[in-house]
Amino acid sequence: MKTRSLLLGFIIIIIYATATALAIPTTITVRVKSKDAKFVGTSMGGALITIEDVDTGKLLAKGTTTGTTGNTSTIMKAPITRGMPISDEKSSKFTATIDIDEPTLVEVTAYGPLAQRQSANKVSATQWVIPGKHITGGDAWMMELPGFVVDILTPPTHSIYNDLPETITVTANVTMMCGCPITPGGLWDANKYKIKALMKKNGKHAGELSLKYGGKASQFTTPITIEETGVYELIVYAYDPANGNTGLDKVTFIVK
Repeated sequence: MKTRSLLLGFIIIIIYATATALAIPTTITVRVKSKDAKFVGTSMGGALITIEDVDTGKLLAKGTTTGTTGNTSTIMKAPITRGMPISDEKSSKFTATIDIDEPTLVEVTAYGPLAQRQSANKVSATQWVIPGKHITGGDAWMMELPGFVVDILTPPTHSIYNDLPETITVTANVTMMCGCPITPGGLWDANKYKIKALMKKNGKHAGELSLKYGGKASQFTTPITIEETGVYELIVYAYDPANGNTGLDKVTFIVK
């Protein structure tokens, strides 16, 4: 009986070792590019990347993109020809090596920017991966992340005001998802974007206002006058009419 158990154990070890030996390390590099801008990198907390086996749901790799936003001239100004990468060695990326023993349909998901969760978006894509056939050349696996980062600075959420009429200054910081600044006449031109505030009072629409450039890069502002008590919700959104890119943030405040 003891000999039989040893033999069985030996067979199991051989089967396991053979299966493990068949798995081939395969490297995948993922980059996340902000729509109409640069790479989402360390300066914005990066983007969370997950790589999963579509058929089994098994998590194959997980990590965060790190590195720079890339070269502005290469990404935004230079003519791009077929096969020409827009990234360089310093450009933000996440690289993982997965072990697969057969062609595998994988799904890559990117979520970010992690430093601005209120504006974070998620994108995903699937692709077949062949054992030993790395996805590392050129820009590798490129994901485009839509949106704007919108961060309402004032009023702070759940602020309470006791005087009527009350004039409140709305200030929002608005950047591309990579953190690239928005200024009048700049590469990301404030004059071409619609940045507005939508207001609700006690759950009902209470008006819309345009925010104007506030004199500092990426900051936009407008005063609003409140004449009635209530619970207010303030939504500030940024919209690019040229491509539909959109992002927003929201806060609440109370007037007693």
